[in-house]
Amino acid sequence: MKTDLSAAVETFVQEAREQLEGLEGMLLDLETGTDRDRVDAIFRVLHTVKGSGSMFGFGALARFTHHFEDAFDGVREGRMEVDARLIDVSLRARDHMTALLDCGGDSPEALRLEASEEAASLLTTLAAIMGKDPDHPVTGSAPAVAALPQRAVVLRRWSIRFHPDAAALRNGMRPDLLMAELAALGEVDIRLDASDLPALSELEPERSYLAWEVMLTTSQPRDAIEAIFLFADDAALEVTEMVDETGPVVVPVAAQPAMAAETAAPSPQAPPPPEAAAPRSPPANTGSSESIRVPAGKLDDIMDQLGELVIAQARLHQIAAATKNADFESIVEEVERLVTGLRDATLSVRMLPIESVFGKFRRVVRDLSVELGKDVMLAVEGGETELDKTVIDRLSEPLVHMIRNSMDHGLEDAARRQASGKPARGKVTLSARQEGGEVLISIEDDGAGLNTEAIRKRAIERGLMAADAPPNPAEIHQMIFAPGFSTASSLSSVSGRGVGMDAVRSAVEALRGQTEIVTVAGRGTRVTLRLPVTLAIIDGFLVRLGQSVFVIPLSAVEECVEFEEAERRRESGRSMLQLREHLVPFLDLDDVFARPPSTETRRRVVIVKADGQRLGLVVDDILGQNQTVIKTLSVYHRNIAGLAGATILGDGAVALIIDVATLARRARIAHRLIA
Repeated sequence: MKTDLSAAVETFVQEAREQLEGLEGMLLDLETGTDRDRVDAIFRVLHTVKGSGSMFGFGALARFTHHFEDAFDGVREGRMEVDARLIDVSLRARDHMTALLDCGGDSPEALRLEASEEAASLLTTLAAIMGKDPDHPVTGSAPAVAALPQRAVVLRRWSIRFHPDAAALRNGMRPDLLMAELAALGEVDIRLDASDLPALSELEPERSYLAWEVMLTTSQPRDAIEAIFLFADDAALEVTEMVDETGPVVVPVAAQPAMAAETAAPSPQAPPPPEAAAPRSPPANTGSSESIRVPAGKLDDIMDQLGELVIAQARLHQIAAATKNADFESIVEEVERLVTGLRDATLSVRMLPIESVFGKFRRVVRDLSVELGKDVMLAVEGGETELDKTVIDRLSEPLVHMIRNSMDHGLEDAARRQASGKPARGKVTLSARQEGGEVLISIEDDGAGLNTEAIRKRAIERGLMAADAPPNPAEIHQMIFAPGFSTASSLSSVSGRGVGMDAVRSAVEALRGQTEIVTVAGRGTRVTLRLPVTLAIIDGFLVRLGQSVFVIPLSAVEECVEFEEAERRRESGRSMLQLREHLVPFLDLDDVFARPPSTETRRRVVIVKADGQRLGLVVDDILGQNQTVIKTLSVYHRNIAGLAGATILGDGAVALIIDVATLARRARIAHRLIA
């Protein structure tokens, strides 16, 4: 069983990781303009990570973050300007902070990273940007006196009394780490006050009884001292400046005791801190929490149990229908209503805005622009669209591959773009929207478009299509998803091995999704991923073929009509259905699944819509709606075209779930071949 401290450290790591992810976006926002709110937000993140890291044993992280924070303190006070150089080194520093966080505290690996060439390079660059001697940056440990620049600083003496709340130790507070951080600010004299300690027989092991009295000599202002106790919300803290008749001591840095936090010293022009003791500022986020962290595994367990509950409820509904007991049916209807509400509430908990994925790609595009020597902007649309967490977690890799492909192969360099009348700056648009039970995610560029003929020649060379096959652009473009397929004449660090797009298709198909490509020569390419909103439970439409039951996703169903045998073959020989003023292609599911021809005299057609196309599916009968718990097919059956999974009905029978999108593509191909 984990101790309270372990749980607190784990919570810190989760929150720090989220803050660092958000920090990347904040830094990238500075490229569009600098304002006080953005700089303050960045400073708060750095200050929080530094303070929390020191409290929870991430000393290397806290020490490094201190220098990063110092740079943005200079921006806040107007001593520095935000430019491309500062943003570049800040993004690198953010990555280094993430690496230190991943080390899990002051482990040997963290200390190795702290002393690495990358850390030294970052600190040197920060020092140079801040106007300090780049040959002698201040490191995380106490620097040698000779390495510090010669300038006068003001040393002040502070009396600090710190009395933690009685429950502080149970809540994970580490007073020893707080005292260590105070010691890093200058010379300290620390005394322990144990006057409240009771007799041994009355002592509670997890209760805090001690207080600390500290005399600190430092060049740091009051804010730097109070910031150390930022998260000691309920503690009693008194910070008083000790002023004697001679006033503050002014000494050159070279004669001052070495201080790890010297980089935060105020400039000589900065006004001295107030001499009277001031009350502590109220801590941030003191209100009651409006959210709670839940491990993803627990949500998965809830979904599994909910799925079994849905199956049990379907069985109960079937029994009630057979008994025809009004009271029983009334109770079953109430249970069904409650289960449906529980299902919707549980699914909503798993739904996350897709911007949580989209935000990561700003950095990808920025770094690739530098690597490829292309000026590219990223536009994001529809980030508020919600998608199941499981789907979101699996999207990052395929989207990265597609963005890299668009930037390397799709977008031309500035000279070629200007020669063709385009802006020198290329554009990649990442968008999302919901359509029925699917979410459509598109990556579009304004580049040269796919070279259809080059793809066709390469496909023929690899034996993927016959040389005399009719040139169908849509099918040719889908060849780029084939394993190992590439038309690149040379390899680059970004692409050219034919692996990326194959990985995209594999990931999308594993999510029961589909890929679509639209390209226009000279104008660009759009690749769209069609993904289900959720992978767990859907509303299904039950249909019968002979004695077998199938499920069609209700989100794809538009209407149902009677099937007239005379409509089966029209004069053109195509399988088309006259539906009011439109002709709709149809597929007989007996033919699709190689079943014996139906002997039913009266059949029905379910009109569905997929990939923007209407399609009729001929079935023997319609059985109604049903909450469908999606079960993955076995390894022997999951590659059968036209099937998306299976479910268990109320009577224990297994029903196969129809993959409408695959059947729509099959109908489109058949229609084209016959036409």
